[in-house]
Amino acid sequence: MALGFGMSLRQVVHAGKAGFLYTAVSITIAMSLGWLLGRLLGVTRKASFLITAGTAICGGSAIAAIAPITKPDEEEMAMSLGTVFILNSVALLLFPAIGLAFHMTQTQFGLWSALGIHDTSSVVGAAAKYGPQALQIGTTVKLARALWIVPVAVITAYVSKSKTRIHWPWFILLFCAAAIANTYLPLGATVYPALSRLGRLGLTVVLFLIGTSLSKDTLRRVGVRPFIQGVCLWGIVATASFLAIRAGWITL
Repeated sequence: MALGFGMSLRQVVHAGKAGFLYTAVSITIAMSLGWLLGRLLGVTRKASFLITAGTAICGGSAIAAIAPITKPDEEEMAMSLGTVFILNSVALLLFPAIGLAFHMTQTQFGLWSALGIHDTSSVVGAAAKYGPQALQIGTTVKLARALWIVPVAVITAYVSKSKTRIHWPWFILLFCAAAIANTYLPLGATVYPALSRLGRLGLTVVLFLIGTSLSKDTLRRVGVRPFIQGVCLWGIVATASFLAIRAGWITL
């Protein structure tokens, strides 16, 4: 990820280490709550699991990694992806407004966006609106969170006795490689800002494509109960992380 050219390796390691515990706890709680909500609402098992994984870990990336293992049908896949994409779009507008209304610092907002927004692209989009420090923290903590795609996929494959090859989140390694280059290859200092701007331009395109994926057909295919599950789980995760950050229980 070209955005990594804006951060040093030390900044990445510090934010990643600090966010690891918060991420582990929040993912465990979110996965448990998602399972419970899915059962209560009568959502199909596979759709419920994909919505839960997408909310708890990394949105569409988590769904894309786990779907080949659980083998959902087309309707279940549409439900989970549609729910995540809709809520991503809401978060892009809602999170910065709430952060400003409650006078959150850039560090607080970066943490909150990483813990409360589904996809990495939407975390970067919301945090970039808030400020450069929020962008750095939000991006790094979210990528640390995305690493949990691997253990969750491994456990899912073991439980379901699936031999499907697990997809690794290679974009995280590219981000780390960019941070290493920014730290140890100063000769490219004149190029890194341009690459960082290119990354932001690419992000704008991604966010535009997410927006174009939302249509009446998408809303119709999601269904009421899966959408309620996604909204309730996201609301709990976003609200709990917001209150914990405001209370000083989650800090960097």
